[in-house]
Amino acid sequence: MTTVNFENGLQELLNGENIHVQLSVPRLVEEATSRGEAVLTSEGAVTAKTGKYTGRSPKDKFIVDEEISRDKVDWGTVNRPISPEVFENLYNKVLNHLKEKDALYVFKGFAGADHSSRLAIQTINEYAWHNLFAHQLFIRPTEEELASHKAEFSVVYAPTFQADPAVDGTESETFILVSMEKKIILIGGTEYAGEMKKSIFSIMNYILPEQGVLPMHCSANVGEEGDVTLFFGLSGTGKTTLSADEDRKLIGDDEHGWSDNGVFNIEGGCYAKTINLSRENEPQIFDAIRFGSVLENVIVDPDTRIPDYDDGSLTENTRAAYPIQAIDNIVDPSVAGHPKTIVFLTADAFGVLPPISRLTKEQAMYHFLSGYTSKLAGTERGVTSPEVTFSTCFGSPFLPLHATVYAEMLGQKIDEHDAQVFLVNTGWTGGEYGVGSRMKLKYTRAMVRAGIHGELNDVKMEKESVFGLEIPVEIPGIPTEVLNPRNAWADKDAYDKKAAELAQKFKDNFEKFGTVAPEISKFGGPTND
Repeated sequence: MTTVNFENGLQELLNGENIHVQLSVPRLVEEATSRGEAVLTSEGAVTAKTGKYTGRSPKDKFIVDEEISRDKVDWGTVNRPISPEVFENLYNKVLNHLKEKDALYVFKGFAGADHSSRLAIQTINEYAWHNLFAHQLFIRPTEEELASHKAEFSVVYAPTFQADPAVDGTESETFILVSMEKKIILIGGTEYAGEMKKSIFSIMNYILPEQGVLPMHCSANVGEEGDVTLFFGLSGTGKTTLSADEDRKLIGDDEHGWSDNGVFNIEGGCYAKTINLSRENEPQIFDAIRFGSVLENVIVDPDTRIPDYDDGSLTENTRAAYPIQAIDNIVDPSVAGHPKTIVFLTADAFGVLPPISRLTKEQAMYHFLSGYTSKLAGTERGVTSPEVTFSTCFGSPFLPLHATVYAEMLGQKIDEHDAQVFLVNTGWTGGEYGVGSRMKLKYTRAMVRAGIHGELNDVKMEKESVFGLEIPVEIPGIPTEVLNPRNAWADKDAYDKKAAELAQKFKDNFEKFGTVAPEISKFGGPTND
């Protein structure tokens, strides 16, 4: 194996005869289909299968233990260290592997729609469809910006290179290694394109707070009067679906920053789940899937090439990547003012949280730090049924810094801009998972719209006894028995038991924060009665 000089290795790779830089969408589609990486659908999108791994591989992600980041990173089960020697050894192997390929594809762009804090990035891809994914998901430069573009972070992605754990010091053949010092993200052994997206988000979560900007795992939209709403939640809780509202303009569907100027999208595209997708329920997403869009693990008819979005035989985590411009009513560029409403989304498999409740500031901070949901099947490897999880700030896998850094910033901004916060359960009602049913999307949409439009500010509220949450007694168009979750259960004793069980899980989880803001744990969480 040839040992690569680290400083010159990447530039040498980029100067190779096999490099294709900034190919157009049609060219990338041609490359992906002619090389057998993907096939065209009836609507002109390309669809690719990601093989063994159909979701992220969090157990294979490491941050290089370097002096520049050693005292900043919140090391633990999420942010696990790996030595510089392991990183450089794999870096050498990957570059040698890529040099032997007959074609490599480079995309140059940005993360962050706010020019004052955006990050210049590039992706170097073995697959054309991966490069098309990057082209659609990140912010595309103008010709003038491209001419002066100099990448501050590079993603080097070799899906067909597999590590040897016994030799290379990894957990498996898959690896996602982040070097803050070298400003390199090294990915191999997996074909799941979402690793690129989330790795860049992790970098933004590392660098933005130092600039006074809060990075957020949320979607965002804005009304005609400039009223911004944020939707926090893990994958599968409804961020993309609920923010795609025909009556409001989309700022972005997954990752944002909140600066002194307002909110901005970190990305240039959307990455929507497509399982059971229909034009009736999600028209904006359905119609956005067209020529140039990328589908992951979506089954298509071999003759008609019509996608079957109801087919989850490969994974429930089927996805569509498309530029934000594929949606008609967007904000372009993707920047807006300060949020008026904040929505925390959870898919509660216990079926005990209200479909919507209004939070005090203390409750808002408690639930932000808790980040409760039920992890849905397919989003990560090995998850086959909903699992209870607490993901701090609704995005702990992507937070290199300590959770309190982000939580304190959010608390300050809620105070500064007098934002109203709601907790919305898009999960189960009338019983736990397997007994009850999933909350109807039309009900969730109606409740969220009522909150955004201020219709819940002065309505009569009742406080449920387990979590101390304020629940609207009545919302026009919503069955009253749905609003209070206990009323939706046929077996009230079973509800009480399950609610107490979930409340205890909240309390046990919050103990990890120790003495952080005792007034939040006292007034924000489940009652002690």
